[in-house]
Amino acid sequence: QVQLVESGGGLVQAGGSLRLSCAASGSIFRLNTMGWYRQTPGKQRELVARITSDSSTNYADSVKGRFTISRDNAKNSVYLQMNSLKPEDTAVYYCNLNQVSGNQVNYVYWGQGTQVTVSS
Repeated sequence: QVQLVESGGGLVQAGGSLRLSCAASGSIFRLNTMGWYRQTPGKQRELVARITSDSSTNYADSVKGRFTISRDNAKNSVYLQMNSLKPEDTAVYYCNLNQVSGNQVNYVYWGQGTQVTVSS
């Protein structure tokens, strides 16, 4: 099993910055993808950014140039630096870990979520 613990959410004014952190523990494979998703009431959870074990990244168009995802493999941690925040970034942000076992079983894990609120 894998546990994901997020931290760093909160309330910030538009234009401000926040940094989210997520620490993974448990049975973590060497090759995996970690990422951040977000969800607002009544909407589907959407990808914000993700990063592979070899640090390949991709971002949602809405956050490109403002958000930066990074990871520390030694700490099994992933981070999301969010700059130039906008009210539309307000959401619950979820950490995600996706890994495939040697026998090709895909495992997906989620954190409990952390609220990010951006005031105008």
